[in-house]
Amino acid sequence: MAPERDIGGVNNNGSVKIHEACKVPPFSDDSTAAAVAATTLPLTYFDTYCFNLSPVDNLLFYEIKDLTWDSFNSEILPKLKHSLSITLLHYLPLAGHLMWPPDAEKPAVCYFKDDGVSVTVAESNADLRLLSSNNGTRRTVEFHPLAPRLSISDDKAEVTAIQITLFPNQGFSISISVHHTVIDGKSAVLFIKSWAYLCKKLQQQNVVVPVPSLLPESLTPCFDRSLIKDPHGIDMVYVKQLMAFTGSDPNTRSLKVTIPVAKVDSNLVRKTFTLTREDLNKLKHKLVLVNKDQHPSKQLHSSTFVLTCAHVFVCLVKARGEDANTTVTFWVPADCRSRLDPPLPGNYFGSCILAEFAVAKAVDFMQEDGIAFVAEKLSDSVKGLKKGDAIVGTEDRIARELEVMKETGEQSIEIAIAGGTSHFDFYDSDFGWGKPNKVEIVSIDGTGAISLMQSRDGGSVEIGVVLDEPQMEVFTSLFVSGLNDRENTSHPLRTVLRSRF
Repeated sequence: MAPERDIGGVNNNGSVKIHEACKVPPFSDDSTAAAVAATTLPLTYFDTYCFNLSPVDNLLFYEIKDLTWDSFNSEILPKLKHSLSITLLHYLPLAGHLMWPPDAEKPAVCYFKDDGVSVTVAESNADLRLLSSNNGTRRTVEFHPLAPRLSISDDKAEVTAIQITLFPNQGFSISISVHHTVIDGKSAVLFIKSWAYLCKKLQQQNVVVPVPSLLPESLTPCFDRSLIKDPHGIDMVYVKQLMAFTGSDPNTRSLKVTIPVAKVDSNLVRKTFTLTREDLNKLKHKLVLVNKDQHPSKQLHSSTFVLTCAHVFVCLVKARGEDANTTVTFWVPADCRSRLDPPLPGNYFGSCILAEFAVAKAVDFMQEDGIAFVAEKLSDSVKGLKKGDAIVGTEDRIARELEVMKETGEQSIEIAIAGGTSHFDFYDSDFGWGKPNKVEIVSIDGTGAISLMQSRDGGSVEIGVVLDEPQMEVFTSLFVSGLNDRENTSHPLRTVLRSRF
């Protein structure tokens, strides 16, 4: 066991102490020896499209009263580790590394014998109820000590890292950090739910010693990269263009470049907002009324995603309170599994997302018909991501996107698909001690991103927002008032809004 060390305090009089740092390998015995042999997983153009995006940190809180270190260490922790070991039998690449050897044209995910997932076991005296509250604002710096950091060098990067933190007499948290090149939001949910399924199975059987176990078909990952065709080598085109954009030498092979670069700011706060079905119906009704007055012949795509993003985008732009003439660029992400021809299996594991973007002026968000304007832009982008040639990788896709990013500059707001969508059920991750009472995407801090996910009750959409405190107060007021039929348009603004997934 590693010596305990204090890694810094948090604002609600909490601190985190490391008890153990270890590697959890895939479970192995005589019956599984062949399954854990060294393996290499090539990258597709969907993976390299996300080549230098920042890692995504998913944080799940579980409340268990009267949980002591002894009971946590003897009952909960062994089952979490054992079930993780079994889960990695099905998700072998997650135990390996993203690597770029000198003699390889492009990176690949490589697993070797004795590889494993880095697991940190920690203890915090912070207030779990406050951290996992759905009400009020919380300082973003309070969450950073609860998330692990992936080890990333020029030629080698961890795919996954995990931290399990005990909150004595309150519960525990599980944080899973994943490399965006290898894992998108849907894949992250699939892995977490698989681990939870196997852990709950051990819990129900009251088994401590792990045994190989099958996953249901819905949770069994598909790693078949031959399903994605790339005859023109678009995968490497994306890598070279992204590295050139970050100012890297095209001849230098580095896995360290990341977009966006998070800015640590102790003044940032996070808050969770919820849109119920009733709220979404209000927004839809409002959208219909505004569109009828302004664009009677225009048919808008009024899905939960479009309604949610249109409302949140308008509130974000207004809350930042800057110049109305600033260019606003926002991106619409798409899970491309069902959009390819033929479609990929729903359990295809990897990164499989592309994005469309739209450009406007901030003043467009301020108008009375701001929500209809944004919804129209989002609708057009969604239509641009239907099945067909638009989904297939092309040389100019990244070039066009990077050119827009360069023109908009540093000021930006990002909506991160890694945080999920309204269909991602992070809350359906019961490890045997009940559903998480709160899920946070820590990695949106300092990036300008928001997170979207299905709520704990399954009937609402949860939106995680990070802003400075004065902006959060304005956003909160706008979010509530914007659900009424008449929209408050009195806030001036200037911002650049960019969402990249």
